[in-house]
Amino acid sequence: MRYLALATDYDGTLAKDGAVDDATIAALERFRDSGRRLILVTGRELEELLDVFPHVDLFERVVAENGALIYRPEGREQKLLGEPPPEALVEAIRRRGVENLSIGHGIIATVEPHEIDVLEAIRELGLEWQVIFNKGSVMVLPPGVNKATGLCAALAEMDLSPHNVVGVGDAENDHAFLDLCEYSVAVANALPSLKDRADHVTQGARGAGVTELINEVLTDDLEERSRCMKRHRVILGHRDDGSDQAIECYGINILVAGTSGSGKSTITTGLLERLAEQGYQFAVVDPEGDYSTLEGAVVLGDPSQPPTIDGALDLIRKPVANTVVNLVGIPIEHRPEFSDGLIPRLQELRARTGRPHWVVIDETHHLMPTTWHPANLTIPHQLKGMILITVHPESVSHALLDAVDLVLAVGESPDQTIAHFCEAVGEPAPEASSAKLEALEVLAWWRRSGKSPARIRCLPQRSERRRHSRKYAEGNLGPDRSFHFRGPEGKLNLRASNLHLFLQMADGIDDVTWMHHLGRGDYSEWFRTFIKDPDLAGEVEPIERDDKLSPRESRGAIREAVERRYTLPGEPAEYVKAVETASNQPVDHG
Repeated sequence: MRYLALATDYDGTLAKDGAVDDATIAALERFRDSGRRLILVTGRELEELLDVFPHVDLFERVVAENGALIYRPEGREQKLLGEPPPEALVEAIRRRGVENLSIGHGIIATVEPHEIDVLEAIRELGLEWQVIFNKGSVMVLPPGVNKATGLCAALAEMDLSPHNVVGVGDAENDHAFLDLCEYSVAVANALPSLKDRADHVTQGARGAGVTELINEVLTDDLEERSRCMKRHRVILGHRDDGSDQAIECYGINILVAGTSGSGKSTITTGLLERLAEQGYQFAVVDPEGDYSTLEGAVVLGDPSQPPTIDGALDLIRKPVANTVVNLVGIPIEHRPEFSDGLIPRLQELRARTGRPHWVVIDETHHLMPTTWHPANLTIPHQLKGMILITVHPESVSHALLDAVDLVLAVGESPDQTIAHFCEAVGEPAPEASSAKLEALEVLAWWRRSGKSPARIRCLPQRSERRRHSRKYAEGNLGPDRSFHFRGPEGKLNLRASNLHLFLQMADGIDDVTWMHHLGRGDYSEWFRTFIKDPDLAGEVEPIERDDKLSPRESRGAIREAVERRYTLPGEPAEYVKAVETASNQPVDHG
């Protein structure tokens, strides 16, 4: 299951005029009985909620007071997530004549138009408390507290990831927690602004809309609707025309295949970094130790201390832990046995928690060869979220290859790599380019799309991006790759050997020289060809084409584009020396 929990607002979503009807209660019971979990996320104070809603026990957690309080119905336990309301603030608000005032454990509540009185009281006392609105209600909360922070705290207690949660609401204060959820829903009576941002709007209002949503989750786990989502994708890289190529963050299987040393681990590492940045959890089974330096992941096992299956599962059970299970300490002949013991346990964990969202198997041809015939428990029919890495796709278990959606062929003869895969699965190979791939390039084939493989230049991994940034911002690119400010008559030869020098020289050259290169598109061409940054080039091209910009304005716009991507040092002596040499004049430091 992808969606293991439903997080729902109360007033205006579950409830109408404070009450929840029997049909909605029955739907909530069906949802819970399916093995899924319920979380109530409300702006109401807890005692008030308990008075009006006798079915609180249906929910595993209640996030009350707009995120300031967590309540655990089973044990009747409460946990305050922020500071209690300062008495001085309460008194300052009352002094302004606000009589309709309610004080909770971590919230002060009133109604419009008293937000003006509240803001004046906060300003008078120099506090950081914030004001949040909810259809005429005015809620005053500690800094940084909202429904999203409360839901995060509740999910952490439940060992759940927001990526396995459906959220539903109706009002202004629901924006934050719906944005957090993997799939966001607005009921039909929701405010227009919430409907505009939600992934789906129900046909029914309030409880009828929630019931409609629950029925869809129980029918197909929102599989059809989730296919239409655009916000949960990561950029794989760029096509030849400079356009982005994205992939789904959930629900697909990827094969990364190619010759040894062709960059399979580099491509995979970059993809995992971007998945982790969006909060998706991964576990890597690493027979050769290729991922032992993966940033942000906990590595279990080394040459002297082999990992254990129980130890790996203990780490992976926490939704925030990305794990690399390093098998180098296990004899080669016993590594498949370890993998055979770990994978079923991971599948069982996924069935309960939806995590890890991605399982990566390196050296798949060794751990799961063609002679490997898994039980249904190990590799279920609806296997999703796998990245398989191999030199020889034809040597991988066909049970795994049959589930592959996307093939990323790297290295020499990527067309032959795809052909070997197709032969193994008994399908005709697509027409594919046999052109040699450069570093970070892949031939990407969406197997069921009916389209030919596409050449994609993948984004580098973070450590490579840092090296890239330092090299091009501060390094020396050499005469053949530097930018040369020559001017319209070719009389100058100011060489910028990195981005920092480029910006410094751009500020110092005359307007005629600057506009000469701008009009020719030389800046974007340099960024694309020699800085190897097509995104930066794409942003600069419209600046070059805008003939309404003055030299000062175009300089400033290009500087901003560069500085957004690269951290630049202070003015180096190299720049001063370069300008003095080119112009035969000392530089004015004043």
